[in-house]
Amino acid sequence: MQQKIQRRQVDGVLLLDKPKGITSNTALQRCRRLLNAAKAGHTGTLDPMATGLLPLTFGEATKFSQMLLDADKTYEATLVFGVETDTGDADGKTLAVAEGFVEGDSLERALAGFIGEIEQIPPMYSALKRNGKPLYEYARAGIEVERTPRRVRIHSLELLDFGGETCTIRVACSKGTYIRTLAMDVGAALGCGAHLSALRRSRIGPFAIEQAVSMTALDAASLDERDAMLAPMDALVRHLPHFALDTEQTRAILYGQSLKNVSGSAGLVRLYGDARFLGLGEFRPGGELSPKRLVASGACS
Repeated sequence: MQQKIQRRQVDGVLLLDKPKGITSNTALQRCRRLLNAAKAGHTGTLDPMATGLLPLTFGEATKFSQMLLDADKTYEATLVFGVETDTGDADGKTLAVAEGFVEGDSLERALAGFIGEIEQIPPMYSALKRNGKPLYEYARAGIEVERTPRRVRIHSLELLDFGGETCTIRVACSKGTYIRTLAMDVGAALGCGAHLSALRRSRIGPFAIEQAVSMTALDAASLDERDAMLAPMDALVRHLPHFALDTEQTRAILYGQSLKNVSGSAGLVRLYGDARFLGLGEFRPGGELSPKRLVASGACS
């Protein structure tokens, strides 16, 4: 009988530079094994063809993953004009081919038209569900279903490189934006079609790709070195105000009790007590501070 692996409690955030050719879940499970972590999650996926910033959460840090799911993101994307694929990227089957040379002025005008709040129709090859089934399963079966347009925001579109039949752009956008769909829509606006040939995520919220560790470096490191690569649990909530509790207040919060007559602005705050991160609290009108999402008492800050 195969002996069950004994996983250890690991609490923290790993900023991974995901390599091309593997799914986000494969990257997560590989990192989990390398850290021998009992619990792990991610903060939003990247397609297998995409590379770049993939924050992974371990242990009690998984409680705060939603903070990055809702965050703005930045990508560098390479578009190929004149070729449309069924997936909107280079991994798909070619659907149409046209003259792919684009004038620079035309491209600049087309890109400008996508800045601001726009509507996108989610691609069929996506994990969005219809009747409990991912859209990509319908797509693989040759079935196309109606999708409701979604409103997203493109904060900025910067042209980094242009070669007539290809271009590379930097896209800063809101959550829920599909860069594959953006590539297809840009191609449609130019009248020649387009698909995404490369994609790299360079920023999520406050985190940048320069802070990330490669899978190669993680593989080569010792367990202690891998632990040192982890950011603390509160890294995902550093944008929230800091609030320190005294010993009595800490005890009350950990018992799930609200504090009365406490000064603070309405909204979420990071709670600290007994020299460690406790989780999140919420100030309500009237000076009441309530526990919102706390970490387990044995977690490592």
